[in-house]
Amino acid sequence: MYLYSSHLSDVEGILARRSRNVLLGLMGTTLFAFAGPAWADGTAAGTKINNSATATYSLPAGGSGSVDSNLVSLTVDELLDVSVASTDGGDVAVFPGAAGQVLTFVVTNNGNGSEAFALAARNSLSGDDFDPATFAIYLDSNGDGSYNPGIDQAYVAGTGDPVLAADAATTVFVVSSIAAGATDGSRAGIDLVATAVTGSGAPGTSFAGKGEGGGNAVVGATRGDGEDDGYYAVSAATVAFVKSATVSDPFGGTSAVPGSTIEYTLVATVNGSGSLDNLAIADAIPSGSIYKPGSIKLEGGSLTDLADGDAGEFSGAEIAVRLGSVPAGQARTVTFQVTIAD
Repeated sequence: MYLYSSHLSDVEGILARRSRNVLLGLMGTTLFAFAGPAWADGTAAGTKINNSATATYSLPAGGSGSVDSNLVSLTVDELLDVSVASTDGGDVAVFPGAAGQVLTFVVTNNGNGSEAFALAARNSLSGDDFDPATFAIYLDSNGDGSYNPGIDQAYVAGTGDPVLAADAATTVFVVSSIAAGATDGSRAGIDLVATAVTGSGAPGTSFAGKGEGGGNAVVGATRGDGEDDGYYAVSAATVAFVKSATVSDPFGGTSAVPGSTIEYTLVATVNGSGSLDNLAIADAIPSGSIYKPGSIKLEGGSLTDLADGDAGEFSGAEIAVRLGSVPAGQARTVTFQVTIAD
């Protein structure tokens, strides 16, 4: 470009006031350069990216000049991406017929804009052993990460869809009842799905004008929905309870005559898997016999008759022993004695 000298001062004054973003080395010819928009990872949806280019050149009479391009303005589209992850760290142990059993998930908005997510759970999964009898979805209303009955609100599709800011996450609970007929060692899975309310589909699918800030909404790599499975595992521990008696008579024999001592042996064996909590046994003193004070033993160790700090007691009508938590595969043995009344 060649300019007459009579216009040089005016042109140079105008050009001096323009911004210079790109400087090109000029070698006797006039060159033009345009700078493209610089995209940043994680840029918030609705962000305006404005840019213009500058061309500089040498003037025939000496000196240099520049000229700006028009302004190019782009609006960053909203990316629809979400992930779901179970946080239980493994199967959740349950008992047959148990209610209120909880699976815990975290839903994360991996997109760059605020988005509402519809939730759904499926209890019919291939590869597991049974389906939970009933289930419901709850939101972590107080944000403590633990299920609190009566505090955490039941999810209502459409009106209660959680809205998450970009990169934000929320905890979601699936609360189930376990089938009464579930057998020891069987597993039941539930799949939690979160889907962007704006839309989902093949990656790259665009929803014109539906993005936050007025841009488009574009489906990301997760197809706009995420899912993960959580599992219950049944620990169906049962108790086998056996009672036996040994008689010692006053004559050194085993006849059950007045004055004879009867020692009762009670054996509680836990079978299956897991453990049983708060296991306790009680045995009424049979009619025609008298309890022998101080005779209660647990695993061969003596217990007092008083309701004190140890595990046993005699109430005047029966003996009782608290066995606590007993793992499957273990047994607890209690003995006590009575005398046949004269």
